[in-house]
Amino acid sequence: MKSRSKTAVRKPATKTSAAKTSIAKTSIAKTSAAKKSAAKAKPSAKPVSKTGKLPEWNLADLYSGIDAPEAARDLEKMDADCVAFETDYKGKLATGTANEDGGKWLAEAVRRYEAIDDLAGRLGSYAGLVHAGDSVDPAISKFYGDVSERLTAASTHLLFFALELNRIDDDILTRALQAPELAHYRPWIEDLRKEKPYQLDDKLEQLFLEKAQTGYSAFNRLFDQTISSLRFKVGAKELAIEPTLNFLQDRDGAKRKAAAEALAKTFKANERTFALITNTLAKDKDISDRWRGFKDVADSRHLNNRVEREVVDALVASVRAAYPKLSHRYYALKAKWFGKKKLAYWDRNAPLPFAATDVIGWPDARNMVLTAYRGFSPKMADIAERFFTDRWIDAPVRQGKAPGAFSHPTTPSAHPYVLMNYQGKPRDVMTLAHELGHGVHQVLAAKNGALMAPTPLTLAETASVFGEMLTFKRLLAQTNNTKQRQALLAGKVEDMINTVVRQIAFYSFERAVHTERKNGELTATRLGELWLSVQGESLGPAIEIKAGYENYWMYIPHFIHSPFYVYAYAFGDCLVNSLYAVYEHAAEGFAERYLDMLAAGGTKHYSELLRPFGLDAKDPKFWEGGLSVIAGMIDELEAMG
Repeated sequence: MKSRSKTAVRKPATKTSAAKTSIAKTSIAKTSAAKKSAAKAKPSAKPVSKTGKLPEWNLADLYSGIDAPEAARDLEKMDADCVAFETDYKGKLATGTANEDGGKWLAEAVRRYEAIDDLAGRLGSYAGLVHAGDSVDPAISKFYGDVSERLTAASTHLLFFALELNRIDDDILTRALQAPELAHYRPWIEDLRKEKPYQLDDKLEQLFLEKAQTGYSAFNRLFDQTISSLRFKVGAKELAIEPTLNFLQDRDGAKRKAAAEALAKTFKANERTFALITNTLAKDKDISDRWRGFKDVADSRHLNNRVEREVVDALVASVRAAYPKLSHRYYALKAKWFGKKKLAYWDRNAPLPFAATDVIGWPDARNMVLTAYRGFSPKMADIAERFFTDRWIDAPVRQGKAPGAFSHPTTPSAHPYVLMNYQGKPRDVMTLAHELGHGVHQVLAAKNGALMAPTPLTLAETASVFGEMLTFKRLLAQTNNTKQRQALLAGKVEDMINTVVRQIAFYSFERAVHTERKNGELTATRLGELWLSVQGESLGPAIEIKAGYENYWMYIPHFIHSPFYVYAYAFGDCLVNSLYAVYEHAAEGFAERYLDMLAAGGTKHYSELLRPFGLDAKDPKFWEGGLSVIAGMIDELEAMG
C-alpha cells in the first residue's frame, strides 16, 4: 500500500500493496508487457486458454490514454495548485494557527493540501499502472518518466508544509485541534509529528527530494527495466522472468531444473549490474538515515509502519526460533512424499505428486473467492464483485508484464486496481483472494480521504491474508477426498512458509546487506554468501542448495523498491492466524468489527484496532500463537503420512 508521504504529491505508484508469487511476494515490479498502442495504452487481445477469457483492466476510469487531454490538464492544474498553495501558506503556518480561528484556518490549509494529494495520486497511479503493463514501450516509458519528474517538481512547492507544521508550538497546535474542522485531521497530524525528530531543514529536504530523480528513483527504474529485458533460455525458448519462474511450479521435474538453471545462468551474466544497483541504493539509504538520525538500518521503515522496533524484533526472533518446527519439518515431509531424503532448491515449490492437475478456469476461481467472501460478509463480497464487473482486474499473462501481483489503491476519488498473472493453479486462486482482500480494504478505507486512507504496513497485509484464509477454509471444508485435502493443506502450509519464514529470511538478508554496506561495497560474491547463509538457515537440511542459487537475491523487487517491507507479510500472516482463531470462537458481530477495522484506514494505531479482538502484538505469546497455527497444520499432515 502507499505509505504516508511527507509531501502531498506522490510519484507514480511503484510501491503498492501486497503481491505474491509462489517463490517471493513482490511489490509492483514494473516490468514489460505485451506491445500495445502507446497512444491509448490499451491491452492487447489474448487467445482464450484453458483458464477461459481473462479480464483486462480499464484504466480509462483514471485517464483514457497517455495522450489524454485530461491528463495534460490535470498536470497543469497540479502545478498551478502547488504554486498557489506555497504562495498562500509558506512562512505563515505558525502565526496563522496562533490566531483566534487558527484551527479553522489550518484545517482549510490541510484540505487544500489533501486535494492536491488526491489529484497527484490519480496522475501518479495512472502513470505507474500503465508502466506496469509495459515498461519497455518507449512512449510509455517517457510518459512515466515525465510524470515522475513533474510530480517531483511540484512537490518542491509543498515541502515546506509538513516541516512548518511540525515547528508549530505544541500548546498552539493543541488549542487549534479543538476546532472540529482540524480535529478531523488529528490522526494525520499526530502521525506527522512523530517524524519531527528526523526532519532536516527546508533546503536539505528540497535537495533530498530533487536529487531522488537522479538517485534512488533512477536506480529503481534501472532495476525495473533491466529485469524486464532479461531473457532466460529454457529448452529452445527464450522466456521473460515470469513464465520462467512459473516453471518452478511445473509438474515436470526436468522443466523445474531447466528453469532454475536458466535463471542462475542469466542472473550470473548480469550480477555486476544488480550488485551495483543494490550497493548504490543501500549507500543512498545509509546517507539518508545518517543525516536524519536513524540509529538502526530498519528504523525508518518502522517509523513509516508506525510499529515499535521491539515488536518487530520479537516477531523476527520468534520466527527464526520456529524454523525447525516449521520449514525444516515441512520440507523433510515433502521430500519424503517425493521419495527423497533431500529436495533440490528448484523442487521447493513443486506440485505435490498427489495434487490435482486440472486447470482452474477463471469463472471457477471467481466463484470460489466470492462465495468464501459472501459466507463471511455479503458486504465484503459485494465490494469484491465490483473488481470483476467494473474491470478493475488485469489477469492475463503477457510477455513482459509485471510479474507477481498487487492491488494498488490509486486515490480515494477513484478506486483500486488489481494486477495478477493468472494461470489456473490453486495458488493463483489464493493470489486472487489475497489481492481482493487488499482491494476491499482499500475501498473501505477510501472514505478517510487521501491523507488518512493509507494503512501502515503493520496492518496492510491483514485483509489480504484474511481473504486467503477464508477461501482456503471454505475449499478445505468442501473437499472430501483425503489426498486432495492433504494437497490443499500442504499448499496452504507452503504459502504460509513463503509468507512467514521466507519473508523473515529476506528481512535478515536485508539487515546483513545494509549493515555491511556501511563499511564498503559488497561484491556480487559476498551478496551471494549472505543470501545462502540466511536461506540455509531458513530452509533447513531437507533442501539442497546447489550452485547457481547464490544469485537468486537479484530479482526480489522489495529489496529495491521498499527496503525492509518484507516483515509486513510475516506480521500480517501471524496476526491473521490469531484473528481467525478469534473469529472461529466469536459470537455475533465479528464481521462488522472486522470491516470497521478495515474502514479505519490509517486513522488509528494498529494496537487500537486490534484491541476489540483481544489481541496485543506486544505480548510475546501473540507471535507464538500465530506460528502455532502453522505448526498445527504440519502436525495434521504428518499424521496423514
